[in-house]
Amino acid sequence: MGQRIRCEVNNCKFWSEGNKCEADEIYVVSKQGNHAMSSSETDCKTFVPQL
Repeated sequence: MGQRIRCEVNNCKFWSEGNKCEADEIYVVSKQGNHAMSSSETDCKTFVPQL
């Protein structure tokens, strides 16, 4: 079954119409070591700016 990944960062290389992420893999890290309590404490390392 395919995953539906939504993204609103429309200047990312992997963004596509309908706010869909077309990356093969998503890499998310915590800003606070290896434990996060909320989404605001995380970063998407998959992001690559469109040129």
